[in-house]
Amino acid sequence: MKRLLIIAALLLPLAAGAQDFDFGARASAGVDVKLRKGLHLEVEEEVRAGLDGLSSLRSSAGLTYKINKHFKVGGGYILINPFDTEDMAFKAPRHRFYADVTGSYKVGKFQFSLRERFQLTQRTGEFNVYQNTPNEYAIRTRFGAKYKGIRDIEPYAYFDLKTLLNQPWGEIYGNSETSESGKTYYKYVHSGYTHIYNSRYRLNLGCDFSFYGGHSLTPFVLLDYCSEYNIDTSADGTRLFTATTGWTDTFRPTLGVSYKFSF
Repeated sequence: MKRLLIIAALLLPLAAGAQDFDFGARASAGVDVKLRKGLHLEVEEEVRAGLDGLSSLRSSAGLTYKINKHFKVGGGYILINPFDTEDMAFKAPRHRFYADVTGSYKVGKFQFSLRERFQLTQRTGEFNVYQNTPNEYAIRTRFGAKYKGIRDIEPYAYFDLKTLLNQPWGEIYGNSETSESGKTYYKYVHSGYTHIYNSRYRLNLGCDFSFYGGHSLTPFVLLDYCSEYNIDTSADGTRLFTATTGWTDTFRPTLGVSYKFSF
């Protein structure tokens, strides 16, 4: 728990230096079905919203298997449906596949855990392939602490680090030039998807409340610091516009609640 408080203290100056603030809300409902000893099927539907209204719907299904009291493996699929607030329609769904392994260890009334997740996100619809990765690979590392000393109530804290493995990159050459529309750019050569960087630092603080009959409710707050490198190129990838290329840092505090029924 002390480590997580240190991480929270480190996030505060990052949040103060963020270029943008974006507040959000999340709500989800799911079921956890025990198929056999150690093997579970999890299905969930989640709604996400921002200051502009609905942002996306996410439908997920996955399997977890507990190898022993210290290790668990899992994998699954998430359908991400972004909502376009201008056209009032769902557009360009993304398909995410993931696999993970979680190690946990109990010390007194605290349970500490470390999860490593590899994920692949496939983008659909029309987009500039020099600005976005068609098939995005990422690793998410999550360190957690949960207190199990209160009956039916388990407060927790998780820190999540997301590392992007194959973001667009390229090289500029020559002097800057000005387009007919007055935008400054450099001649650009796309060299592939080789940019690797940490894009997200997230602290999740919440509490699991368990009720009779397998019901549980989890209110939580997310403190999300996102750092993304944006590349603004022409449609053919030969021009790199300078004003809109570079790092964008965003702090996203989010309130959420999750419901689960286990049987």
